[in-house]
Amino acid sequence: MDRVHRNPGLSPGRSRIQVLAVAVVAAMLTSACAAASAAPAGVRAAGSRSDSRPLAGKIVGIDPGHNGLNYTDPAFLSKQIWNGREWEDCDTTGTQTAGGYTEARFTFNVATYLAADLRKDGARVVLTRPSNRGIGPCVDRRARILDRAHANISIDIHADYGPASGRGFTVLEPVADGPNDKVVGPSIRFGHYVHTAFLRRTRMTVSDYYGHNGYILRNDLAGLNLTTMPKVLIESGNMNNATDARLLTQARVQRSIARALAAAIIRFLTGHWPS
Repeated sequence: MDRVHRNPGLSPGRSRIQVLAVAVVAAMLTSACAAASAAPAGVRAAGSRSDSRPLAGKIVGIDPGHNGLNYTDPAFLSKQIWNGREWEDCDTTGTQTAGGYTEARFTFNVATYLAADLRKDGARVVLTRPSNRGIGPCVDRRARILDRAHANISIDIHADYGPASGRGFTVLEPVADGPNDKVVGPSIRFGHYVHTAFLRRTRMTVSDYYGHNGYILRNDLAGLNLTTMPKVLIESGNMNNATDARLLTQARVQRSIARALAAAIIRFLTGHWPS
């Protein structure tokens, strides 16, 4: 028996007009899908959600001062490097509290907390050292690491060794010397945000022994002289002061310092303080 060829679009009870309508709708849907798939990479379809993280697409540099094993290689530390104005030592061991808690440990802890906060906010983070179990790198190389990463902003994290009677934090800001000329103004503005965030978000007070009202200009530091992006150095407190030392060695205070720095970075890069 001959096979009967039927139009698969026609079935009992369905008119040709209905079939044509279904075909038109199907064609329109197919065209829309094709157009969407042909859209350039990175272009989102209307109504889709964009990345709402405040630092999405930004690069942030973090330089935790010194390193945990610097003390094991004095020859390395005394190697001379050009800091943009003069020759200086490659690095130092950093300082420590009376109880032996090192500045290198403090700075890396804060850097670790800060990096985690920044990544949650969408940033790509570049650190100048991956752990607290190494030596160096020299301070000029640290500056180059961040410059070559094309960071949008960077922070150098330190703690000070001042008179035992002195307390508080100081923001160190750059002086124009050639490589950093274009970023001195923005660096000073960033420094103001760091200063404000420390007062609002940490238990650290303004330095009463160093700088003026928690600020000082420095022209002898490679990290500030050689920077090509906005950058300041924060002396987070005085490790030789019993009160500051007790605070700086607490994990919760280190976390608050990291949050303060993250807030200052967000303020600088977005124009708004985080809620």
